Amino acid sequence: MRPLQGIRVLDLSRLIPGPFATMILADMGAVVDKVEDPGSGDYLRHMPPAVSGASGAFHALNRNKRSLVLDLKKSEGRELLLRLLAGYDIFFEQFRPGVLDRLGLGHAQLRQRFPRLIICALTGYGQSGPLAQRAGHDLNYLARAGVLGFQGPAGAPPQVPGFQMADISGGLWSVIAILGALRERDRTGEGTVLDIAMLDGVLGFSSFSLGALFAGQPPLRGEDPLGGGIAPYNTYLSSDGYPMTLAALEPKFWVSFCTGVGIEPDMSALFPGPHQEAWKAKLTALFASRTRAQWEEFASLRDCCLEPVLSPEELRSDPHLNARRLFFSVDMGGERVDNFRTPVTPDASEYPPTPAPRIGEHTDVILREAGLTDDEMTSLKDLQVVR
Repeated sequence: MRPLQGIRVLDLSRLIPGPFATMILADMGAVVDKVEDPGSGDYLRHMPPAVSGASGAFHALNRNKRSLVLDLKKSEGRELLLRLLAGYDIFFEQFRPGVLDRLGLGHAQLRQRFPRLIICALTGYGQSGPLAQRAGHDLNYLARAGVLGFQGPAGAPPQVPGFQMADISGGLWSVIAILGALRERDRTGEGTVLDIAMLDGVLGFSSFSLGALFAGQPPLRGEDPLGGGIAPYNTYLSSDGYPMTLAALEPKFWVSFCTGVGIEPDMSALFPGPHQEAWKAKLTALFASRTRAQWEEFASLRDCCLEPVLSPEELRSDPHLNARRLFFSVDMGGERVDNFRTPVTPDASEYPPTPAPRIGEHTDVILREAGLTDDEMTSLKDLQVVR
């Protein structure tokens, strides 16, 4: 499925959130041209560990894109950006509010000049509000949105997640908003400005806990049924030290588990309370009585929501992930670089992905597509506006 063929995106984002969003747009068929500054370009290029000349993360998030080096600090660079924008449907930016205004490229000016242009502005705290100008990262947005505050255990600071929930969800909300804006433009002929805040985007991850809060019963940290508060929805170690997850929330799954291990399926275990301490101790001892392999065999026979916690090294050899073809490799001129699929990434055998671009690799091609002559391009290079 390549539904965005013919859509063109000029992408000024960097690091994780914006590049994740534009990677999805590129996977769906859009032309994504990545604008990088003439210094080091996207910072993500240089974060270890590296493979084939750039970080593994950069390769993972920038497939199917082209790279243009453009200096927006120079007036010629800003004029060129305006010239380029005439040929794009979507302008994706990740600056703090006001930065583009100071460059003379503010949202209002762009909308007036390009009424069909869709501007996606992805920021941490949004375009308005008292924190709009504050710097932040994924962990800060999770904290400010209260998502981290629901996470246990009680009596200790919440643990730093091993993934970037705010960054990735900010990218996903951007894609959703862009698709909606494209549909609205089909209907009205008008573009729009999309104000996507990563802080706003993570709030919904606490829907269950927020529901309890709205009902007048704010959950205590670490005691929420989905936050480690009950024994049937928790993690345990096998006898050989491997972590396992049990998520037997519904009675039928809890009964199946208990029947399989030979304990009485007491339904009180599914509700928070002081009795959970004894249940957790009981299941801790129970899981420590069998190896991971034995628990995996048990899970294949009992319908009870039981899975091992795979280590990163195990992912590419997992039979189910392989059956779903979630990993593939990209040819980087003789060197293969591993990458991952999303639910909308087309099959690599049908639409072979292009590798993440070298910095400035497509500058000339992009400028020619915009109608620049060789003399104009030479002049801009002499002025070090492009590279």
